[in-house]
This record gives sequence, C-alpha cells and structure tokens, in this order.
Amino acid sequence: MQEVETIPYQKLCTYVSQALIAAGVADDQAELEAEIMAEADLLEVPSHGVRMLPPLLTALREGRVNARPNFQIQREMGAICILDCDNGPGRFASMTAMQAAINRAQSFGVGVCLARNTTHWGRAHAYASRAAQQGFIGICTTNAIPTMAVWGAKKPVIGNNPLAIAVPGVKADEPWVLDMAMSQAAVGKVATWLREGKTPEANWGLDTQGNPTQDAKEILQGAVLPVGGHKGAGMAVMFELMTAALAGGVFSGGILARDASGVDPAASKLFIALNVSAFIEPEEFRAKVAELTAYLAQEAEPFSWPGERGWRAGARNRVEGVPLHKEISGQLQAAGVLPSSL
Repeated sequence: MQEVETIPYQKLCTYVSQALIAAGVADDQAELEAEIMAEADLLEVPSHGVRMLPPLLTALREGRVNARPNFQIQREMGAICILDCDNGPGRFASMTAMQAAINRAQSFGVGVCLARNTTHWGRAHAYASRAAQQGFIGICTTNAIPTMAVWGAKKPVIGNNPLAIAVPGVKADEPWVLDMAMSQAAVGKVATWLREGKTPEANWGLDTQGNPTQDAKEILQGAVLPVGGHKGAGMAVMFELMTAALAGGVFSGGILARDASGVDPAASKLFIALNVSAFIEPEEFRAKVAELTAYLAQEAEPFSWPGERGWRAGARNRVEGVPLHKEISGQLQAAGVLPSSL
C-alpha cells in the first residue's frame, strides 16, 4: 500500500505560495503558481505537482528562474502575438500567454500566443483546461530538455514535447482534456512509478547503454521512448519547430546546454484558443459533446472521457484532502515548505 498523507488543497496552496513569495516571487504570481502546481496533486497527477517546488526554489535562489520577470509583447499581428516571459515562473507565464490567446480569440475567433524564454510549466492540462472552462477550445505545446530517444538513438535526443487539447464539456468546469507527452510515458510518470515501487512496461525506455529496460531508475538515467515509434518522434519534432523555431529560440539541446536541471529556462511554448461561438452556438456544441459521450458510453463500456478521471479525483480530494506520498512531503519539509507534521 502506498504511504500517503493528506492535506487540504487550499492549505497546500498557501504553503507553496508562501515559499515562492519568500523566494522573491510577486504575490499574485506566487498564488497562481501555487494553485496550478497543487492542482496536479489534487487531480492525482503527482508527477507534475508540488514535488517540482524544491527544484524551482533552488533555481529562483540561483537566478536560473527570474523571480521578478518583465513580460513583454514583442510582436503582434491581428490574432497573433509573441510574448517574452523573461524566464519567470513557468506556470504564471503560461497562464498569461494562454489568456493572451483567449483575449484575441474573443475578437478574432482564434487567438495565438507564442511564448519565448519560459521555464517549466508543470502540467499542460492546466492551461488548455482553463481555456475550455472559459468556453474556448484550448491547445498548447512546448519544447523541453532532451529526455527521449528517437529514430534508433540510444540516448536522449529531443524533449518529449507534450500536447494538451481541451474542449468545453457538458459541465462548464469539467472540460474534456487530452494531455499527453510524446513519449510512451512521461518522465515524471516513470519517477512516480519508481517512488511507488511499480515496474514500467517493456516499451517505456532505455538504460544508459541504449538497451530496453523495465527498471524505472535506469530509464530515468537513460531515455524514454516515443509513443507509437516514428509517430511520437515525428510529432515531437514538429512541436519543436512550432515552438523553438517559430520563436527564434533554442532547441531542446540548447535548453540542456543552458541548464540540465529540468527547470527548462529558454523553452518556447505555443498557446492557441478557438472561440467556440465563432463556429457554433455554445449550447449546441455542448449538446454535441453530450451526444458523443452517450454514444461512446454505450458502445465502449466502460468508457471514461479524457480528463474525467482527474475531475472525479479532484472532487473527492477537495473533501478528503490532497494525497501526498510521504517521500514528497518529506522533500517539502526538508525545503522548509511544509511543517514537520501535516
């Protein structure tokens, strides 16, 4: 059985935001950063949650992440803008960029924001889902430090460059959300399986010698493998071009050369918002989502639509408390974020 303890979501957000404020982050940025970071644990995706806080605090202290970034719109053309995020905290920067896309979609039907000089955003789900909760289809992707072996490589060559797509659901606060890395399993998921003593599947990764392995520790030292072979590899490369190349930024290898910690300064991210009301009446669209849900539930029992498991977990954990593995809570306690006893 997993060794976990629970903490109320808002209390966890408070602890995280206080730690960020103490590190020099502005109050409003720290609060949003904490909300999104803790939300991953709330929805039971601990790979992208508060376990990422201690490395972020270290990066802030060392100046690798800018505690007081100067956000600047560098170019604009109609529905499109380029936002330089000055390597500030990645979650706040990413939500700022997605909101910029949403604002443009309100006027043009579609909005696109390409964000330069960003740091790790945690979980792509957060930004696509918030767009969908406002009635837009949200799409986002990023490039990242190399973690994935592609096209016969025996070592990490490119980031697993995740993609998230969210559409408004039947319930406004529970959109459909697809959030996927281009690797068979995200690096954070491999780390979660290591922490929980689980054995990865045979196609998840390679060891440092380039041999297939089901040892989570060896995969973390080696490389993850692309989902669908050449398909996942091809998508990762295309997202690299749609982010770093389009932004005139650095590719995965350049991120690694600047910072090998995984905080990913100088990464580039693309945010797209589609205004549903520009295509169809929102109520009619929700009715179509309900129609597809009913069909799939009948034809593919048991059926769970993308994102459903997380929303159900979130509703439960808002009542019962956010589950934290004791290894993670111990790391936060050692960093001075949490008290010695929850």
